[in-house]
Amino acid sequence: MRRVDYIVGARDFKTLIAEQFMEDNVFAYRPEDDGERLAQAMTEGGFGSVPIVDHNRHLLGIVSEFDLLKALNEEKPLASVKAGDLMTPNPITVSPETPTMDILQSLESKHLIRMPVVNEEGKLIGVVARRDVLQGYLNAIRVTRIFN
Repeated sequence: MRRVDYIVGARDFKTLIAEQFMEDNVFAYRPEDDGERLAQAMTEGGFGSVPIVDHNRHLLGIVSEFDLLKALNEEKPLASVKAGDLMTPNPITVSPETPTMDILQSLESKHLIRMPVVNEEGKLIGVVARRDVLQGYLNAIRVTRIFN
């Protein structure tokens, strides 16, 4: 579920937090999954990266389209490379309470498209994307009208 879809009108955009923007139905993969499976998920899902987690959903890393393209450029068949070998370990994350302006700063300064949202134990609970933040802004400034 995209939680940002439930932000409706007349709010100060700057007071919103990651938990209000994030997608909480996130496809996550394991280190032993192969690159072909990740490529399939990304192309079918329309997203540019996938989180890699352990069996308890603790975030281990992230694999992006760039990681898959690099493997292809090195002439490695994606079916023969594992997510654990492709992933960027310890990716930049946010907590559910991270304020809007901090999210914007991280997305912009690191040139990120999406960031995993993790709880205090390091478990993946969602992903916040640039598009979610933009949608949150539009929803927050939208004036709701009640018609009688």
